[in-house]
Amino acid sequence: MISTEYRVLLYYNFKPVEDPLAFQQRQKELCKRLGLLGRIYVSEEGINGTVAGLLDSTEAYKKALCSEPGFQDTEFKEDESDRIPFARLIVKIRPEIVALKAEMPLDPTEGGRHLSPQEWRQALESDEPYVLIDVRNNYESRIGHFEGAILPDLENFYDFPQWVDDANIPKDTKILMYCTGGIRCEKFSVLMKKKGYDDVNQLHGGILTYAKEEGGAHYKGKCFVFDDRLAVPINPDDTEPITVCDLSGQPADTYVNCANMECNKLFVACPQAIDTYEGCCSQECMDSPARRPLDREQMFTPFRRWYKYFQETPGHVSGKPGTPH
Repeated sequence: MISTEYRVLLYYNFKPVEDPLAFQQRQKELCKRLGLLGRIYVSEEGINGTVAGLLDSTEAYKKALCSEPGFQDTEFKEDESDRIPFARLIVKIRPEIVALKAEMPLDPTEGGRHLSPQEWRQALESDEPYVLIDVRNNYESRIGHFEGAILPDLENFYDFPQWVDDANIPKDTKILMYCTGGIRCEKFSVLMKKKGYDDVNQLHGGILTYAKEEGGAHYKGKCFVFDDRLAVPINPDDTEPITVCDLSGQPADTYVNCANMECNKLFVACPQAIDTYEGCCSQECMDSPARRPLDREQMFTPFRRWYKYFQETPGHVSGKPGTPH
């Protein structure tokens, strides 16, 4: 049974921020005071964040954010956890809170129709034709996705504008799109409408809300999340991996970063392969002097920065370059 000591919050809100720097500082001071860790992006268009901490602290954070002018309607996706799945707190100012880098301005209020999880399930189970699009990166959809979805082979969200131009999807087609928590659909649905698609629909609250309200029906595999958990279960009735270990070919759905800090590749691995290759993605990486030690008791725990393993001067790991990206 999962401990309820900690809670993870996932949220966003597209509301104008007149002074992003001041807003950023308030967010940073608030999280530090409450002992929250996580990642928050602030821009003139709003806020996008995921933070975790003790239950009382997350409740206090929700109230504080909703007390900011214009942010009273912020929706939060919440998960219980037995730990805080972040190593530190990051609060940054960015040009966009989710980077689509479109050539035209995109106003989320002009996006597609929001379907509740119940309406989404009804659409999937109806006889009406539609095109279902997974608006996530390829490494996310690899370990889990809705049945019948188009899975664009893209590594970055900002590659989607070119993808839709090349996809040749008929403009009169009913479009259903989804992502992890809903934020990417907020922008991509606007883009598709501007490109001439009229019947554009998006899953409100994303995969995570759908899992809580509809039990993950019609979803295969797990959902990739951008914290130390890396993947969370969605459909309790369908827990079999939908992909395989990159090293052994055995069924697997868990990601790890290569233990060679000069590589740091994110790859799918099974426990046996992690043990055999000592957390590395290849024999070559196993031979690297910049290889981090493997904790076999916690082999799926994400690696930290180099100084957690090597007591050397920043930027010098056995004579090698600094932290890889």
